[in-house]
Amino acid sequence: MGKVAAKIKVMPQSPEIDLDDLQEKLEDSLPEGAKINGFERDNVAFGLVALLPTVIVPDDAGGTEAVEERFASVEQVESVEVQNVGRI
Repeated sequence: MGKVAAKIKVMPQSPEIDLDDLQEKLEDSLPEGAKINGFERDNVAFGLVALLPTVIVPDDAGGTEAVEERFASVEQVESVEVQNVGRI
């Protein structure tokens, strides 16, 4: 079984959110078998900064769906959107 790398855009609820704290919460929320291979930050507008974690998950049924659901359930997250997916 292979692995998939996905860059996911995570939008915080407001510009006042501590991004380092949110980053830790996202890492803690990962389902078993998934891991984060780095974070990027993207200035969106008006002081709002999106987190762009690259997540490595097993290439099986469901793909990134479990990660997306876990990220969306994290407090202070407004939205979750997959930006890019590729096999590794």
